[in-house]
Amino acid sequence: MQKGSAQGSVIFDAIVGAPFGAIGIRTGQERVRELVYLPPHYQEQAPRDAAAEQAAGQVARYLADPDFRFTLPLLDAGSAFQRRVWDAIAAIPRGSVRTYGHIAKLLGSHPRAVGQACGANWFPLVIPCHRVTAAGGLGGFASSDDENGFHLSVKRWLLRHEGATGFTSPWQQQPIFH
Repeated sequence: MQKGSAQGSVIFDAIVGAPFGAIGIRTGQERVRELVYLPPHYQEQAPRDAAAEQAAGQVARYLADPDFRFTLPLLDAGSAFQRRVWDAIAAIPRGSVRTYGHIAKLLGSHPRAVGQACGANWFPLVIPCHRVTAAGGLGGFASSDDENGFHLSVKRWLLRHEGATGFTSPWQQQPIFH
């Protein structure tokens, strides 16, 4: 691995290269504290501790094989409602998507609240919030809804990687996977 950028080496306990950029790993108390999607200018960074090493290895395995299942020790995070949403998201099979409305109905909630819980997800990939979409298209991702932005390009890559079938947005006549 190359040495991380000065910014990356201070903020993250490991950085794993990915086809869309990189994934930053933060650890604490011998657990994974956070996973972060990073743009391509971040360089890989060797793990600093055992939890970061375990997370980096599992992230790399997922990027090579979308059927890989994570078994990382995660730091407790989120409200009780967010954890309920994340549990529902974690149950979505690889290659499938569910809408914010579908998850909301399961939980007796509202689609906007589900979307906010998705945006607050500390453990993307492990809790695959990329598998949650809007009723009429891709929806947002990582608290971003810029159709041509970095985060939605990551969501598209992850859905393609997992073999999710394409679907179209109502404002576009072409598949969301471009």
